[in-house]
Amino acid sequence: MTPIPRAKKALLNPRLRIPAAAGAALALVGGALLWSPAGRADAAPDRARSAGFTVVAAGDIAERCTADDSGCEHPRTAALVRQINPAFVLTMGDNQYDNARLKDFTKYYDKSWGAFKSKTRPVAGNHETYDPAGELAGYKAYFGSVAYPDGKSYYSFDKDNWHFVALDSNSLDSTQLGWLKADLAANSEKCVAAYWHHPLFSSGEHGNDPVSRPAWKLLHDAGAELVLNGHDHHYERFAPQDPDGNADPTGLVELLGGTGGANPYDIEEVQPHSEKRLNDTFGVVKLNFTDTGFSWDLVGTDGSTKDSSPSYECH
Repeated sequence: MTPIPRAKKALLNPRLRIPAAAGAALALVGGALLWSPAGRADAAPDRARSAGFTVVAAGDIAERCTADDSGCEHPRTAALVRQINPAFVLTMGDNQYDNARLKDFTKYYDKSWGAFKSKTRPVAGNHETYDPAGELAGYKAYFGSVAYPDGKSYYSFDKDNWHFVALDSNSLDSTQLGWLKADLAANSEKCVAAYWHHPLFSSGEHGNDPVSRPAWKLLHDAGAELVLNGHDHHYERFAPQDPDGNADPTGLVELLGGTGGANPYDIEEVQPHSEKRLNDTFGVVKLNFTDTGFSWDLVGTDGSTKDSSPSYECH
């Protein structure tokens, strides 16, 4: 993957029933100006803005608190989503703490991130499996068929020149991996992004989780571009690598965005190819997708850009 200019305009894929992205705008969050193209001293030099669509992503979101609690962060990260107004929202699991019961989704998550429920494409985390009513019961009841199309906890969809794959890393068994292999074989879009909860690589408290290595291999072999994860409560981005952790310019870029509202975790052991780590920031990842590539910014709840990725070209 190499840095690219942003010039091409993505075209609407009629198969996707997701609203088109809003145009660029200036917005104030916490007194700070968001998305002003000028004065971006923290942005990479190749980050010229271009047409495409915007997605917001985060994992590990709703603690059992509300906006009335001064230390509650998920209402603040939800305010960022509202200001950015993305084409759709990706959640990377642990959407609701601690046991992800339906009544907790209704009382907490729904009061903040629930405002974007109609354009959210979620995946489940380990906390969604702890529901006393049954594994993923509250998650399934709250999100409905969007989280369980065809009766499965994994699915895919297209937007413009991109194919998105949502996996359930709680049960990456042969059935789901077989589905993934067939889904990737049937894909006709140029660019591929996948997202699930447990990261293969992480410098945080949970560390590397090999559960998703077989999925990484299938994605790598198919020429996919991007993997998004949560689970560890920090932000981290990696240089392109293969499923075995070897540097690979044609490999997958991993982005860990467990910053949606849950208490931060420490950085424990920095992994090879980790390019940036932040564990003192609550916020969301604002992803910019074009016909030919992608890049992103991490936006903190104070409205400032905490990190900007390079621009990457699709394989």
